[in-house]
Amino acid sequence: MRIRATVAAVTGALALSAFAVPAVQADEKPDAGLSVPSGAEIFGDAAGAPAAKARSARAPEVPVIKKVVVNGGKDIVVGTTAKKKFTVSVTASSPSGIADGFAYLWHGHIDEVDGVLVPVQDRGNCKASSRTTSTCTVSITVDPRSDDLYTSSLAGTWNVAAGALSARQGKEDFIWNEYQAKARVQRASQITVNAAPEPVKKGKTLTVTGKLSRANWDTHTYKGYSGQPVKLQFRKKGSSTYTTVKTVKTNSTGNLKTTVKASVDGYWRYSFAGTSTTPAATAAGDFVDVK
Repeated sequence: MRIRATVAAVTGALALSAFAVPAVQADEKPDAGLSVPSGAEIFGDAAGAPAAKARSARAPEVPVIKKVVVNGGKDIVVGTTAKKKFTVSVTASSPSGIADGFAYLWHGHIDEVDGVLVPVQDRGNCKASSRTTSTCTVSITVDPRSDDLYTSSLAGTWNVAAGALSARQGKEDFIWNEYQAKARVQRASQITVNAAPEPVKKGKTLTVTGKLSRANWDTHTYKGYSGQPVKLQFRKKGSSTYTTVKTVKTNSTGNLKTTVKASVDGYWRYSFAGTSTTPAATAAGDFVDVK
């Protein structure tokens, strides 16, 4: 049976040895130095089949990975409670065809892995596009309330380990690369806006407030995102286009506040461009009637 990457609280490098460790308890937090499986462990049993052993005298048939796509090419955005499911597809080719493809995500450094996201299945779901080429897909489910994402510092860029096994299935007929691709896992964001007073007399001051917040995976709540530039935008009634009026920075608690002069009826909103750890967010327009 294939060895699955069960995350455990162990110390050490990105393991290339046998992977068999106890699961982390629900009330524990993993330490940095998690162990993850190598390509030999991922494909080892399949490559050890009797038919494969009979062919072991031949030169290895090492597949070529053509492409790896994570979450359809989009960032993986995770909130505070809902599970996030996404796929990783590995397209590979080999003269004999492809028997399996597999992938998982890991975070940290080669000698200090502090996060691992593994598929829910032991084998990829492979579909052949030709005699030599197949795309194999695995599904990963992230639960922000589990040890999958036990701290907000895991937000950002993750490594994608991926590989493929030739249909010949000899003990060396596979390719595996811990750095095959990159993917971003982000903390979900929210933004609000309120323009007041409503209605307002033409030429009078309009105060526009709001708040930018993002998921905190340590507390499973949304917390204000401080020191971030956010655009205040306006759309005139009857128009379909927003224009940027000014840029406002969030304060220490993520709050936004600025003033403008009221001139015509229209919609006000705040728009955040996003960062490497947090996706973009735009508030729904708040209509103000100018008298």
